Amino acid sequence: MNRPAGLSAYMAVTAAYWAFMLSDGALRMLVLLHFHTLGFSPVQLAYLFVLYEIAGVITNLSAGWIAARFGLTSTLYAGLGLQVLALLALAQLDPDWAVPTSVAFVMAVQGASGVAKDLAKMSSKSAVKLLAPTGQGGLFRWVAVLTGSKNAVKGAGFLLGAALLAVWGFVPSVLGMAALLAVILIAVAVWMPVGLPRGRKGAKFAEVFSNNANINWLSVARMFLFGARDVWFVVGIPIYFYAVLSDGSEAGNRTAFFTIGTFMAVWTILYGAVQAYAPRLLDAAHRTDADLIAAAKRWAGALAAVPAILAAVVWAAGDPSLWLTALVIAGLLVFGAVFAVNSSLHSYLILAFTSGERVTMDVGFYYMANAAGRLIGTLLSGLTYQIGGLPLCLATAAILLILSRIGAGRLAEEH
Repeated sequence: MNRPAGLSAYMAVTAAYWAFMLSDGALRMLVLLHFHTLGFSPVQLAYLFVLYEIAGVITNLSAGWIAARFGLTSTLYAGLGLQVLALLALAQLDPDWAVPTSVAFVMAVQGASGVAKDLAKMSSKSAVKLLAPTGQGGLFRWVAVLTGSKNAVKGAGFLLGAALLAVWGFVPSVLGMAALLAVILIAVAVWMPVGLPRGRKGAKFAEVFSNNANINWLSVARMFLFGARDVWFVVGIPIYFYAVLSDGSEAGNRTAFFTIGTFMAVWTILYGAVQAYAPRLLDAAHRTDADLIAAAKRWAGALAAVPAILAAVVWAAGDPSLWLTALVIAGLLVFGAVFAVNSSLHSYLILAFTSGERVTMDVGFYYMANAAGRLIGTLLSGLTYQIGGLPLCLATAAILLILSRIGAGRLAEEH
């Protein structure tokens, strides 16, 4: 493959992934805030996202094989198309339905969205391994740009979702996103250059499971890393901020929506920016894989300390207040920066550990562990907030990060 074709394919894949993640971030905020205002409890809110994460576990386990069998462009288009259908389905939600019916319906739609998200993610991340230049940290640089920019776009999606809910309402916002994503899907399909593999008929599902110990231990570390983020990110922090910022009036709700959406956006954009900068921060172009494995262990240990300290501070402070909220925001921004370096190292190492022949299989398995971590975090987020509030959410995050450090500690240099 010549380099211009590879770069064109990389840019097309990145553009498609950006469009998807913008809608994914907006949809999450729309669902979370809309149903919170309808009176859903933290546990019920967490249930809305459970099937989304379960679908991610199943999808990633099989998506690697599907891509190996039918090609990366097929799975990328399928992910975008399924997200359009999920958005159209969500617009049919009837506010007069009983709570159990609403929860079941939204869970099902979110499950379809989860399948869509992980088809798109696996396709995009696998494509980088095949398209990136070799040498001088090229692979780390390209994967960092894709992952970092994706998270910045998803952060903008959080803000977009909160703003759309405040200005347009739930149904018009969902329909507008479906229309925009459909247009982008058509454009990407028309202008996608050649360069991505079209699949091989002999690919077997059993190949998804790796015999590489590094890939398996990295997947363990990834699972607990993302569980530690989502245990406070999914339900705990938005509901905590809502309790501090909203007085129950329509104007108060609107202010809370914009503030929560802004924080989620800024946090995710910062996370993405640090991810994109991570190769330079770590001087990856001049370091060996052994050096980067050692760095993954150090950064995992450093991250565990952040939520542990925050949990102690929030617990000691007692009731929510504006000054405590400001302190929590600062602490979580620090968490986001350190978390981003960990995530960027993981995203590089999975591609470094795999081969071109197994890339979709290993990346699919790795993101299955990622989705399992999000599922664990989502379940624990509503449960821990309802039992012990934000301090318990943060303390649980610290425990999960210790487990992530143990997984990273088993990584070894490959010969």
